[in-house]
Amino acid sequence: MHRRSNTAGTFAAGGVVLAAAWCLAACGGGTQVEPVDLLLTGGRVMDPESGFDAPANVALRDAVIVAVGDDRPEAREVLDASGLVVAPGFVDLHAHGQDPESQRYQARDGVTTAMELEIGAYPVDAWYAGRGGRALINYGATVSHQGARREAFGAVQTERNDEGTFTLGRGGAYLYEEASEEELRRLARLMEAGLDQGALGFGFGITYTPGATHEELWRLFAVAAERRAPVFIHLRSTGAFASREAIAPFQEAIANAAATGAALHIVHMNSSAGESAPAALELIRGAQARGVDVTTEAYPYTASASRIESALFDGWAGRPPEDHARLQWVETGERLTEETFRRYRGQGGWVITHGRSETTNEWIVAQPDVIAASDGIPFSQGRSHPRGAGTFARILGHYVRDRGVLPLMDALRKMTLLPAQRLEGVTPQMARKGRVQVGADADLTLFDPGTVIDRATYDSPDRYSEGIRHVLVGGTFVVRDGELLEGVFPGRAIRGAVSPESAP
Repeated sequence: MHRRSNTAGTFAAGGVVLAAAWCLAACGGGTQVEPVDLLLTGGRVMDPESGFDAPANVALRDAVIVAVGDDRPEAREVLDASGLVVAPGFVDLHAHGQDPESQRYQARDGVTTAMELEIGAYPVDAWYAGRGGRALINYGATVSHQGARREAFGAVQTERNDEGTFTLGRGGAYLYEEASEEELRRLARLMEAGLDQGALGFGFGITYTPGATHEELWRLFAVAAERRAPVFIHLRSTGAFASREAIAPFQEAIANAAATGAALHIVHMNSSAGESAPAALELIRGAQARGVDVTTEAYPYTASASRIESALFDGWAGRPPEDHARLQWVETGERLTEETFRRYRGQGGWVITHGRSETTNEWIVAQPDVIAASDGIPFSQGRSHPRGAGTFARILGHYVRDRGVLPLMDALRKMTLLPAQRLEGVTPQMARKGRVQVGADADLTLFDPGTVIDRATYDSPDRYSEGIRHVLVGGTFVVRDGELLEGVFPGRAIRGAVSPESAP
């Protein structure tokens, strides 16, 4: 529904009246009008929640949008946005790149909020403390099941960095052994403590912790449900039967959500389901129709990436040559053989796995209810996968403009409103993101729909996207005229509001 402007600068959107506060005091005779901080003029404003899609001016003050419409209030600064789309800043629910270098690529791709919700962080308070005051974009994390499991097993914390983030790499008993009853009780307490420290939910990488039993996962879903905390999960691996039983892990997670009442988000359904994606999405939609709170996401690439030393590759010994040839060693770009696979697995590092079909990939991108998320790898660890630099520009340029597989508004909804709504139940901060409306946070991405495109490739993943002209985080430019600004750190923590008092 289009918003209607009136002479008082008030807009009606979805039945809610939003007023622009223009005055230093109550507006009246002789009261002076305070200039806004920034006025964006003449851009094509697109708001996925209200459906507003028209040329309009957008006024910002104190990191908040205070007006959208035809008025041109006095402003300290005016930016001509003619020819550009003025969209909500992109929200990435699945970004492993939580370092300053990765944030530079994310900002150039239009991202204003990037979160580590799949594997999560541990300890949570250390992770947040390590980012305060030095983040280019907004950030947040779940509590890591993998990290908490390590502590519950009494393992030495050798793979934790100074900011509390864990890798996907090799490990000992805490990855491969079944938890005892006491270890499971300790694990539940540690994960609840992460919620008390501000985590946005529980993060599971079950493929990387093969010792976690079906009962362990179900019991932790119940803990999450009691605390009204969402669950973000990399589904269990089906091993040698992946092609025949791809939807079985979807069934496990959805059954757990249905039985416990936990809110569920399944990460990268494209790499988890493969060619069974239509069946997996039908399963998810059927569960939604029957009241299960479940969502999913995908990145727009046919190749995945992970650590070669991780449990994901435990069953690769003895596979045929064509399977090893699907693997590309990130550092050199070479395709692997069984010999080089063994050598690099002993060394450890990032590997790309090729092989999914573009036909299925395009079909997934075109689905309006599948959230866009990058699964981006940290650029601080060297060469990476192009999804960490080009996910959002690729959708806008290749799939929307060049391929025409989905309308622009649907694409923007997948990368702004839907991810924001996924988190609104756990943090009120997200109710102010993903929108271009009065009262929303001034997180905005301005791009040229005719030129926006990704430039990162598998061989050259460290290339910035093009056509993203301006990016504002909390009203502060982090990208201006297509260039990153140095010395600005407007990114803020997105923390969960889950507490024992909020439980039913």
